[in-house]
Amino acid sequence: MEKDDIQKRLLNIGRQLVQEKGTDALTVRKLSEASGCSVGAIYNQFNNMDKFIMYQNYMTLKTLSKNLAQVERSDDPYADMNNMVQIFVEYVLKNKNLWYLLYRFHLHGEKQEFAFFYLRQVVKILRQINAPISEIVPDMERPERVLSTQVLWLTLFALSAFLTNNVLDSLAKVNKRSICQILLNTYIAGLTVLEQK
Repeated sequence: MEKDDIQKRLLNIGRQLVQEKGTDALTVRKLSEASGCSVGAIYNQFNNMDKFIMYQNYMTLKTLSKNLAQVERSDDPYADMNNMVQIFVEYVLKNKNLWYLLYRFHLHGEKQEFAFFYLRQVVKILRQINAPISEIVPDMERPERVLSTQVLWLTLFALSAFLTNNVLDSLAKVNKRSICQILLNTYIAGLTVLEQK
């Protein structure tokens, strides 16, 4: 079997482990048991589990980006942004374990060096978000708009961690499907007010 085929097989098995059993199930030993590959063979393919998890997270981001790209652009950038956030929330809720793996990786990745292909995927998502924002606040200087897009993404990303667990369930009036929409619309309202000053 070719190296690329082995990597693809291991990634698919790892993805299935996370989806079915959670992030704690993704260890090299459990991956070895599930795949029939030796621990040494796994390390030969990925060097370490951090690299394996980075590939997993890349796949998660790539799928999210494809989903966001399905939003048909309209004459209403506010509606487009809300549709994108709705797709984001639904994706996180549908893939809680995979998303938590991504979130946890970034949360604990202080010394992590992200590969170029991975960072390129993050930038692609930021550009998708930036497109409607540039229509909402067209007079905002580009550097400020890019920074605003990054702040919005980081805030949604931080909030998304609460979508992967039951922490918000004790707050009766908080709806997981609407909390990100409320954040988005409050943030966009703030941007438009700032632009008018």
